[in-house]
Amino acid sequence: MRYLITLKVVSQPDGPPPAELMEAIFKLGQEATEAGALLDNSGLAPSSEGARIVATGGRLAVTDGPFAEAKELISYALYQVKTKEEAVEWGARFLRIHLDLWPGWEGEADVLRLFGPEDFAPPA
Repeated sequence: MRYLITLKVVSQPDGPPPAELMEAIFKLGQEATEAGALLDNSGLAPSSEGARIVATGGRLAVTDGPFAEAKELISYALYQVKTKEEAVEWGARFLRIHLDLWPGWEGEADVLRLFGPEDFAPPA
């Protein structure tokens, strides 16, 4: 099963992330890739560079960022794992290294199952 994990930052200390954190993120990514779990990951531009499309009342509305939410979506990772619990474990490890290596950082991750054509194939 494929899971998309999105990372949102709630608050972070001023300045760039510590080098130790970046090294730990790289090592965790290597481990997940070697385990065959990590399919793709990347950082995301700030919401000020994006847009939101809303469908309501039969119409579409487009609003350019930045958005008012206090949480900024900053990255994603796509995993191929056997269970939701395994995806949650990878996401929790990612958050844990942030907590351990960047005092004052706060964030959250969403673990979302992705469905593909194989999930909708008619029974044989």
